[in-house]
Amino acid sequence: MKYFHNLCFIFIAFNLNCLAQDSAIPSLKDSLTLSGQLSSWGLYNGSNDLPVNMGIRYIPTLNYSVKLKKSKQFDIEVSANTFGDLGVRSFDKTHTDGSIQLYRAWLRYSTRHLEIRAGLQKINFGSASLLRPLMWFDQIDPRDPLQLTNGVWGLLGRYYFMNNANIWLWCLYGNNKLRPWDVVKSNSTFPEFGGRIQSQVPKGEIGLTFHHRIADSRGSDILVPSYNALSENRVGLDGKWDIGVGLWFEGSLINKTKDMGIYTNTEILNVGTDNTLRIGNGLNIVYEQLLFSYDQKALAFTQPTTFSGLSLSYPVSLIDNLNLITFYDWTNNSSYNFLNLKRQFNKIAFYIMAFWNPKTYLLPQQINSGNYYAGKGIQLMFVYNH
Repeated sequence: MKYFHNLCFIFIAFNLNCLAQDSAIPSLKDSLTLSGQLSSWGLYNGSNDLPVNMGIRYIPTLNYSVKLKKSKQFDIEVSANTFGDLGVRSFDKTHTDGSIQLYRAWLRYSTRHLEIRAGLQKINFGSASLLRPLMWFDQIDPRDPLQLTNGVWGLLGRYYFMNNANIWLWCLYGNNKLRPWDVVKSNSTFPEFGGRIQSQVPKGEIGLTFHHRIADSRGSDILVPSYNALSENRVGLDGKWDIGVGLWFEGSLINKTKDMGIYTNTEILNVGTDNTLRIGNGLNIVYEQLLFSYDQKALAFTQPTTFSGLSLSYPVSLIDNLNLITFYDWTNNSSYNFLNLKRQFNKIAFYIMAFWNPKTYLLPQQINSGNYYAGKGIQLMFVYNH
C-alpha cells in the first residue's frame, strides 16, 4: 500500500507541476460538469424465491477538466453507485437491500499521444463482444442496458503512436474481489501488473496482453489447496479484421505456478463474426463461439466446455430498437435467451425485456446474474440521463 500510494502522490505532483507551469498561460477552457444517470426497474421471475423485484439506482458523476497548452489536458472524475431494491413474495415475506458505493474516482493527464490515469477506473480491451476471454478486469454483461461494471484501483498508462499502434502499462493494487475467469480472488496486499501491445495489420489489428497477479485461495468456495500467495500469469492474444464482414479471435491462457489440480490452467478461445444485412432498416448479426477448459496441464483440454453466442439487432424505427441475444451451452444442452425492446428519446429510454434461461445458471462470466435471471421472467426499465 505504501509504495502504491507513493506512485499516486508522484503522479498527482507531476500533474500539479504541469498546471503550475501552464498557469501563466490562460487555459483554453476549464469546465466543471455534473451529470448523472437515474434508472428504475420492475422485474417478475416466477422461479425466484422472491418473484417480484423493484429497484432504483442513481449514478451521479462529477468531472473537472483543465485544458492546457499544446493539447494537454488534466481531468478528474468522481462518481457513486447508489441503489436500493425490494424483493417481494407476499406481504409477510420481503427483502430490502441498498448501498452507496464509490463507482469511479480517477485523475488523468493526457496529451495527443499519451494518457496516464490513476484511481478507481474501468479497464477493458479485446476484440470479442459477447463471450470475452479477455474480460480480466470488468464485468460488462452484453445484455445489460446500463453496461455497469465495477472498477479496479490502479495506475494505467497508454501511448498512441502515429500509425495507430498503442501500448498499455498498468499496476493495480488493493483489489480483492473475484473477477470474471478468476478461480480464486487476488491478494490485495500484493500489486498486480501487466501490459498490452496493439498494432495495425492489413485490414485489421492484433493485440498481445500479459498480466501477473498474486492470488489468495484461502476460504475459496471450491476445493483447492489453500495459499495466501499464489503466483498467476495470464497471456492473451486477439485480432480483428474488416473484410466486408467483421472477423475476430480472442484467446487467453491463465497459469498458476503451484499445483491447483484442474484449476492450475485455464484455456479460453473465442472466434466471432458480424455483419449487417440489407433487410428492412438493416439487421445486424453478431455470432461468437467460445471454448474453455480447466486443466492440470496447460492446453490439455481434457474437459472442454463450448458456448455459442448470437446477437440480432434491428432498428424498428428512429427511436425503437429490437435486440435478441441467445447463448447455447453445448456441454449441458441448455440455452439462455434475452429479448429487449428499447425506445430512446433525447435523455430518456424505456426498456421492455424478457428472458428464458435455465434454472441452474452456468453462463460463463455472468454467474452472479443468476440471482435475478435464472428461469423465465420479464423486466421493465426506465433510464434518465442528464
